[in-house]
Formats: sequence, structure tokens, C-alpha cells
Amino acid sequence: MRTLTTFACGDDMLAGTFDHGDRTTGMLMVTGGTELRAGAHSGMARLAAEVAAYGFPVFRFDRRGVGDSDGTNPGFMDSGPDIAAAVAAMKRLRPDLRRLIGFGLCDGATALALHHRAIGFDALALANPWIVEAEAGAPPPAAIAHRYRAQLLSVAGWRRILTGRINYRKAFQGLCRLSAGSDAGLATRFAAAVDGGQRPVSIILAAGDATALAFNGEWRGSLFARARAQPTITVTSVDSSSHSFATGDDPRRLADFCIGALEACDRA
Repeated sequence: MRTLTTFACGDDMLAGTFDHGDRTTGMLMVTGGTELRAGAHSGMARLAAEVAAYGFPVFRFDRRGVGDSDGTNPGFMDSGPDIAAAVAAMKRLRPDLRRLIGFGLCDGATALALHHRAIGFDALALANPWIVEAEAGAPPPAAIAHRYRAQLLSVAGWRRILTGRINYRKAFQGLCRLSAGSDAGLATRFAAAVDGGQRPVSIILAAGDATALAFNGEWRGSLFARARAQPTITVTSVDSSSHSFATGDDPRRLADFCIGALEACDRA
């Protein structure tokens, strides 16, 4: 069963959707960017229904200024009050909940990482977290590197170089962006937010997605050295280029990822 609801966040009214389940471990979903709570191509709505079919209740919502919710969009880094209000609304619907997982996509995943301790989640399940503050309109540096590496290691790439089909000016600008690096402020905040915590953090990456490539590039670096050593943090990569896990077997993989995290939390 699915219930539509509204709840207050300060002076604004937010819209939420609750998929019922009889188990006492639940999941709160946080979408990325200005995406509605239904998700890209209704992917989050379908995911919620599938997770609820396993008995886990799921709550989705539109943060302030997005979709059916009132107010001004605060952006993901300042969305802590929205997430906290959604958690409170979910617990009013299910006061017997014992544990709660936060699931987020893209900057929704980052918002959960930044705010989860203050709000009190028991675990996190994060998909393609956004942690690189790239130049506006430009792909993350790791994605640029991946593209150039693919060109240099393929016959087709060298054919384009030799026949002049590659724009050398754009290639040079891309290499300059790589050499200049990126602002690591957001990655630093993300690393600090998950470092040293006792809560399990499960991360799934679509290996060919630009945002996932950027995350993986930072994850393998020194900034996340302490986090990599923590058994409570796991990173799984799947063969996909879909940012929202919308193609082929991706929806099934994402559902299995979420259900696995919920089962583990339920057993804890």
C-alpha cells in the first residue's frame, strides 16, 4: 500500500510518499539535484515498491522548492532540515520503527553523508555520490581522464587523432583542467563525514558514469585512506554507465543493493 502525505519543514509544507511494509527497519530515500521523489523515469518509485514488497517501509519526499513541496530550494548541502523533517514524518507514520537507513543518489547521497550523524540514521546506502566540485558545465576531472585514456588505448581513438577528427583545442583545454585539479573541499567534507563512524556505509557505483568515476578517483587517493581501512564502509562497482541505474539489469542491481543493506541493518 502507498500513502501520500504532507509534513512541515519550518514554515513550509513538504510532500512525501510512504510505501508500507511490516518490518521495523525502514528506508528514507533522498533524490539528487532537483529530481522529484519519483526519480528519473519513476525509478525511485519503482525501487520503493520493490523494497516495500520485501516488507521494508520506504519514505520518499520532495525537499523545499522541489516538486510538490513549498519554499525555496536550499541546495543539497543545506538540506539537513528537510531530511530531518522527512525522518520525523516517517516515524509518525511508523512509530514502531527500530532502525532507519538513508538511501541517496548523486548529491542526495552526499547530503545524507554530510547530515546523517546529526539526524541519527543507523546506516547509509549511497549511489554514485557527488563529491567533486567541477567547473560549471564541465565533466568531473576523473571523467575527462577516463575519456582520454579510452581514446589513447583504442584503435578508433588513434584513427580520430590521425585523421584530424579530434578538436585539439578542446583536448588541450581538457588536459589543462586535469593538470589544474579540482576543488577538494566537498570531497574533504564527505571523507570527514563518513570517517570514524560506527554506522555502516554501503556505496554502489556505476563504473561508466562520470559522477562515479569522479568518486572512485577520489576514493583511491590519500584523502580516503582512513575510510578505505574501515570495515564498516564498502564500495561496490557494477558494469553500467547509467547514473540513475535505469538500464538493463541496473534496477535489479540497485534493488538488491538496497535490500542487502536493509537486511544487514535489520540483523544488527
